[in-house]
This record gives sequence, C-alpha cells and structure tokens, in this order.
Amino acid sequence: MSLTAGSRPDGTRPPAAAEEPAAAVAAATVKESVPRKAGKGGKVPFRVRWRRDRALIVMTLPVIVLLVIFNYVPLLGNVVAFQEYDPYAAGNGITAIFHSPWVGVEQFSRMMDDPLFWSATKNTIVLFVLQLVLFFPVPIALALVINSVIRPRVRAVAQAIMYLPHFFSWVLVVTVFQQILGGAGIIAQTLEDHGWSGFDLMTDADLFKYLVTAQAVWKDAGWGIIVFLAALSAVSTDLYEAAAMDGAGRWRRMWHVTLPALRPVIALLLVLRVGDALSVGFEQFLLQRWAVGAGASEVLDTYVWNMGIQNGDFSYAAAVGLVKGVIGVCLVLGANKVAHLLGEQGVYKK
Repeated sequence: MSLTAGSRPDGTRPPAAAEEPAAAVAAATVKESVPRKAGKGGKVPFRVRWRRDRALIVMTLPVIVLLVIFNYVPLLGNVVAFQEYDPYAAGNGITAIFHSPWVGVEQFSRMMDDPLFWSATKNTIVLFVLQLVLFFPVPIALALVINSVIRPRVRAVAQAIMYLPHFFSWVLVVTVFQQILGGAGIIAQTLEDHGWSGFDLMTDADLFKYLVTAQAVWKDAGWGIIVFLAALSAVSTDLYEAAAMDGAGRWRRMWHVTLPALRPVIALLLVLRVGDALSVGFEQFLLQRWAVGAGASEVLDTYVWNMGIQNGDFSYAAAVGLVKGVIGVCLVLGANKVAHLLGEQGVYKK
C-alpha cells in the first residue's frame, strides 16, 4: 500500500493545524518583522524613531554641542552692530555690551557712504566671478582626465600629487609662488642671466587677481578632484558599455554619461560656492597686501579685519560682517532655488 505525501499509515490525513507547522511559524515571523504602520500624516511615531536612531543621535550630540557653542552662540554678538561698542565700558567683553550706547542703523549708514567699503566689495565680486569661471571647471576637467587613466597605480599617484597642496598653508603657497614668480625667483633670475630684468609678477597690481586665482587652483583643485572622482566611481560601467555598443565614441560617452552623472555634485558645489561669493579669502590676501597695495588686494574679509582689529572700530566691522553674512544666506537660498528649477536637489530638497 502506497502512502500519499502528508498522510498517516492508516490512510487518514492530519488536521490542518498540524499539517504545516513550519508554514505557520514562517508566516508569524514575517508578520512580526513587518514594521508598524506610520501614524497620522504618514509620520513614524517619535518613540519608534528614537529606538531606531538613538545610537546615531547619541554619536552626533558632541558635534551638535560644539556647533552650537562655537557657531551659533557667537551670533548673539552681532548686537554690537547696532551699538557704539566700547570694550572698556563698565567692564570688558560681554559686560561691555550691556553698557554700550545704542545707535540704531548708524553703522550701516556709515558703511553705505564709505568708498573703501565699496572698493573692497568691487574687488570681492571681481575675484569671485574670475574664480568661478577659471577655478571651478578645473577640478572637473582634471577628474575626467584622471578617471580616463586605465592603470589604477598611475591614477592613485596622480591623484595624490594633485591633492597634496590642499594640506599646505597659505604661507607656504605664497612662498612657493614668490620663489618662482617673484623678483628674486627662479624665472626672474633666469631671465636676468639672459639680459632681461624687471620680471616680478608678485608685485604687479594689474595681474594680482589672476595670481591669487592661480594660487587657489594649485592649492584647492585637488579637493574638488576627490569629490568628482567619488561621484564618477558610482557610475555603472554598464552605461558606458551600452553607449559604446550604440556607437558612441569617447567624447559622446563623456557628454551623455559622465557629465549627467556629475551634474548633481556640480549643482551642489556651485550652490555652496555662490553662497560663499563674498568670502574669497582672508589669509591669502593679507599675506600679499603690502606687495600690491590695498587698492588691488582689499576684499571684504580683510576690510573687516582692518576696521575691527587694527582700528578698533568693532561696531562698524560687525555691521559689515552682518551684511556680508545676510547676503551670503540670500545667495545660498537663491542659488538653491535655481537648482530646484533645473531639476537638481541642491543643498536641501524642496
């Protein structure tokens, strides 16, 4: 007598509850593993999110505390922009803020009438536009070149060499350029040996904006290369193979595959760069101020330094810094809005 699958020796079948205990256990396990439904409005309850993310929250708490102490609490000091701040009035430091007289928007009116402020603003805008046109595309182009190198060892060496200047201080960067392009540098000495004299690009006020742009490219292009290479590493090779099978050459593959993959990163960095338009640099310009004069090297950062620290006009310097910060925030929001209109995420989603 043959037995069918799942039957007893007497030919009867077991009850349904005992027939498939494994299936019942599996179904119960799956049911328990399904996450709870979200609350009203599709939001996960706070208790569930806390249990899920508490380890990450605890790890970020020290960073949040440092950010609040050193980045947000000092913002309260902007109140001196509406005062005639005297650091020695009835004490010093924070105590003096409560005893300094209020002047309203007098510091801002003074700023609007100051020709030195407008000269520094003009230099800042010119340098920003120049660096945006000449500096921003360089890391993208170098990343594409390095990414096209087949041998990983050669690619790693080239990447390390280009990234190394990012760790140099501006003192070292300016010194290197001085030894090459200065009046006593290698090029000047070589030309003098052949009867040419007077070569000194480090003291040429007309070429100063191109000089500082070249210094920024040499120092910081490597950081941008790392960012763009990381984005390129996420591009699937299947896309390149499909484009090659469709007859696309190297340039068309770069135009239709590589650049679209880089577009979100380019949009993000461009938004951040536009938001930082009024901060083209401080130490770089301060180190070379006396070589070319204040007319060519004065930017808003050095202007705030000179008025606030050197001249002791803290309220006026705070007013300039406050205007600079507000404009920077507006530029970030505006550039991010443009990124949204172009279909990119930008700094934050809609």
